[in-house]
Amino acid sequence: MAKIPTPHIGAREGEIAEKVIMAGDPLRAKFMAENFLENPVQYNNVRGMLGYTGEYKGKRVSVQGHGMGIPSIGIYTYELFNFYGVKSIIRTGSAGAYHPDLQLGDVVVGIGACTDSNYGAQYGLPGIFSPTADFALARAAVEKAEQMGVRYKVGNILSSDVFYGDSADGWKAWQKMGVLAVEMEAAALYMNAARSGNKALCICTISDSLVTGEACSAEQRQTSFTNMMEIAFDII
Repeated sequence: MAKIPTPHIGAREGEIAEKVIMAGDPLRAKFMAENFLENPVQYNNVRGMLGYTGEYKGKRVSVQGHGMGIPSIGIYTYELFNFYGVKSIIRTGSAGAYHPDLQLGDVVVGIGACTDSNYGAQYGLPGIFSPTADFALARAAVEKAEQMGVRYKVGNILSSDVFYGDSADGWKAWQKMGVLAVEMEAAALYMNAARSGNKALCICTISDSLVTGEACSAEQRQTSFTNMMEIAFDII
């Protein structure tokens, strides 16, 4: 642990739990700490990327913001896995639906993460690596969603480097391959977990649909996103 605090996380040794739930928006991390954790203690405010540790139903859990995009989550999850001894990370995020059956507020469990990023090139592999989630976490997420009566789908998601794409219909090529939805981080999370020998899962809530053009209101985001949070805290 000689490399801590890191340039991006100000926590000292022992301040971060082995189980971490992450969100791109640090204010969502703050919301989760205040509404799900008992006795949360803030351990990070470097660059405004808030992090807290507390207890959930007797389990020691941390919540941490990771920012937007693969480069950002790549940094935070690398430091958590490799410097802070974290063993399991669940990302909770928003996603845009590609599948016509996905409705606003539905939960997507990303068992695999396609990507248009070049993040995996660093490993020098003689082929293409397929980033996948930890099966036990994914199975537990499905079981919890069913217990809660939450609408969900399991499958491939796309971790894209591009939010404002130059091609309005480029997403349809991914849809043809059965990709359920698009977000911007899971592939790097899964690769960092694989490289460090740890566990990871991305659970997303559908916030908009590229199929229908619908999008969640601020109120819908506030109420529906708590389903995936409850799933994450219960299975971590």
